[in-house]
Amino acid sequence: MRIIALIATLIFTFLFSPFTSFAQIFKPAKNEAFVRGEQLKFRAYYDSYVTGKVNAGIATLEVDQSKQQIDGRAVYHVIGKGYSKGAFNWFFKVDDRFESFIDEEYLISWSFIRRTHEGKYSYSDDVKFNQYSGTALSTRANKKIPAGTQDILSAFFYARTIDLSNISPGQNIPITFYLDDSLYISQIQFVGKEEVAIELGTFRCLRFKPMVATGTVFSQQYPMDLWITDDKNHLPILAKSAVIVGSVKLELISYSGLANPLESLLTKKK
Repeated sequence: MRIIALIATLIFTFLFSPFTSFAQIFKPAKNEAFVRGEQLKFRAYYDSYVTGKVNAGIATLEVDQSKQQIDGRAVYHVIGKGYSKGAFNWFFKVDDRFESFIDEEYLISWSFIRRTHEGKYSYSDDVKFNQYSGTALSTRANKKIPAGTQDILSAFFYARTIDLSNISPGQNIPITFYLDDSLYISQIQFVGKEEVAIELGTFRCLRFKPMVATGTVFSQQYPMDLWITDDKNHLPILAKSAVIVGSVKLELISYSGLANPLESLLTKKK
């Protein structure tokens, strides 16, 4: 159960077209969705015929307060963590950490760090994106990539800045990101607008169904449902997904440091 990867891959992004110079390749991104100091916390639930419904763990996303630079470019430092809790540790222990350094002006990735420990599976990687030459240098490979390629965290944060005011039900949006020395190209489908009740309250939301690769985790192409707030923050508040054995639910349980008022919050639970 890749908790942070699940959050990130649920959200969409798209590639810029390659040209000849840095100024031509990228257009400045208008970011009204997040600021330094934002902190999001999620609770993960797992349900199967073996375990029943259990509180499986916690996932967090944080935009570090500090201002940093990579090769003279101002960046956001985003940190994602996921870890299992309590009895679920006996079933499947999770301890994940992901970091992304995202260009402040263009919202593209310059560096990605992954430290994954899930059950008996462990994986570590450090990826340097050279957006000038279109290459990704990781711990194990050096590969050509299209200009503007994102990592899974930068894709999530870039996607939150996209104007969704004119999106229509049934519309498919491309997803492209680089992970484990592979370029993933997929799509996400907009379902419609809904009101969703979680522990924090009832929110006005946009609902999406991302397409995923079938295999050891997912048996269907569209197993997930994702709800994000219908306001400038575009916060993911709830995700549900069927997996090979059972189902997973991820729910926002706390937030702070938002860029905008949470206007999508209709009623707040006490």
